[in-house]
Amino acid sequence: MNLEIANRLVALRKENSLSQEMLAEKLGISRQAVSKWERAEASPDTDNLIALAKLYHVSLDDLLKIHDDEEDETADSSDKKQMQIETAVSVESGEEATKKNAERGAGEDETDQQSRADDKEEDVHVGFDGIHVKDKDGSEVHVSWRGIHVHDQKNENEVHIDKNGIRVNGDDVKGHIFARGNEADLPLGIIAIVFYIIIGVCFELWHPGWLIFLLVPIISSLIDAVRRHNPNLFAYPVLAATVFLYVGLVHSIWHPAWVVFLTIPIYYSLAGYFVRTYTKDTDVEEKDR
Repeated sequence: MNLEIANRLVALRKENSLSQEMLAEKLGISRQAVSKWERAEASPDTDNLIALAKLYHVSLDDLLKIHDDEEDETADSSDKKQMQIETAVSVESGEEATKKNAERGAGEDETDQQSRADDKEEDVHVGFDGIHVKDKDGSEVHVSWRGIHVHDQKNENEVHIDKNGIRVNGDDVKGHIFARGNEADLPLGIIAIVFYIIIGVCFELWHPGWLIFLLVPIISSLIDAVRRHNPNLFAYPVLAATVFLYVGLVHSIWHPAWVVFLTIPIYYSLAGYFVRTYTKDTDVEEKDR
């Protein structure tokens, strides 16, 4: 890429108060790719040039504008790039866009997939059979009496929370976390349902507002653990899964958010130590009496 164009890309990004990370997220590419553009080590492809022009609200001519003394050196390459852009704009209008995407088929890269995903709409279904959400990129979330199932299409991650435990990408994290409950389950469940309906209707937070249902076993088990002085009864894996899902769905940081699951054995090790120490102290007090 011409250094002058690279400098212009830097200037436009800063004029729009965007960091390289923010721009990369909007375009669905890596920050390294943006950095290479701005160092003139690589050139944006046709689709990304169109996306940049739309994002910065400038024409393609303005986006590729260079000084007069350098126009002669880059005339051929600029004309060729301009012809490619004009062709792409023409093809992507109307029904021709669908035909173009079909022809590219398996040869499309991740950036092409992300560009078309932005045109899709989220699909949210709430009924007696549960809550079912399909995101723009094809990711799916299903919440029902059978459990919670999440499929992250972009990063190819899967999370399943049901009566068999928590499974992340096929690995069993902690089994049978819903094996028992207590008298607090019913009112907490009703409160969660009412609150979910309120935030869904008033703020349209059906997704990821369904995460509120994970607070039911968390709060319920916490009450049980405090009453019985046994931290092993606290559903810490559910808390870890809730944090993981929130960070992933809201902030798209699936990696390295998965590290939170590594804290599960640490928690239960500390909980076991507490139980042994507490039991020993209790036995000593009873003997003293």
